[in-house]
Amino acid sequence: MEMLVDLHTHTLASGHAYSTVTENALAASRRGLRLMGMTDHGPSMPGAPHLFHFENLTIIPDQLFGVKIMPGVEANIINPEGELDMPLKYLETLSLILVGLHPICYPGGTCEENTQAYIKAMINPYTDIMVHPGRPDFEMDLEKIAYASALLNVPLEVNNSSLSTIHEKDAARKNCKSIARYMAKYRSPVILGSDAHYCDRVGEFSEAIELVQETGISGQDILNTSPERVLDYLAARRIRRKDIKPSMLMHRLSIA
Repeated sequence: MEMLVDLHTHTLASGHAYSTVTENALAASRRGLRLMGMTDHGPSMPGAPHLFHFENLTIIPDQLFGVKIMPGVEANIINPEGELDMPLKYLETLSLILVGLHPICYPGGTCEENTQAYIKAMINPYTDIMVHPGRPDFEMDLEKIAYASALLNVPLEVNNSSLSTIHEKDAARKNCKSIARYMAKYRSPVILGSDAHYCDRVGEFSEAIELVQETGISGQDILNTSPERVLDYLAARRIRRKDIKPSMLMHRLSIA
């Protein structure tokens, strides 16, 4: 599988990442990527950029070194209701909205509460992609997460950094393998993400590719192989936002 898209990268603006936009884009170009997301952390993450950072993303060139740049955010879930730390005015203008759980932004609760928070964030019509669901920080019903992803057509990320760099690598791999099997079962839409915090990691998917092959995820369900497919999906999300009310979808999320 040739991966041409990496939507999950961080720059110096995140506070704990170490490369510039230009350095990341150059690294993406050298890896043969055609589309790169620029998704620094939302404001509840310590060290994250001020909201004005996101307002000013319009100055970023549309392309760098032949790579299309999509300015966005990795928004943080901040409570059991799945609310995000980004005001609506910013969600309405950003090109790409990744959403995930981080212990420093939301301490979590029971398995049921964590699952509810994750799915409610997934139902949010401004959410484009749910990231690192396999991280071991939060106990969740992973089957229900994968089922909701398939039902709502919101991609789940297989996060390469979760498999390669975090301290709890073994626990993360176990969780990631578990949810990947459910993703294969329900044919959840899938995105591989580097979660790069340094430019040399942009477009690095080796462990994520190994996991999807091991767990039987179909290549047809992986968006990274086609920039056009990613852009079509994101365009469709923006059209649907005008019509969908989150409350319309809640009653459909149950596993028989």
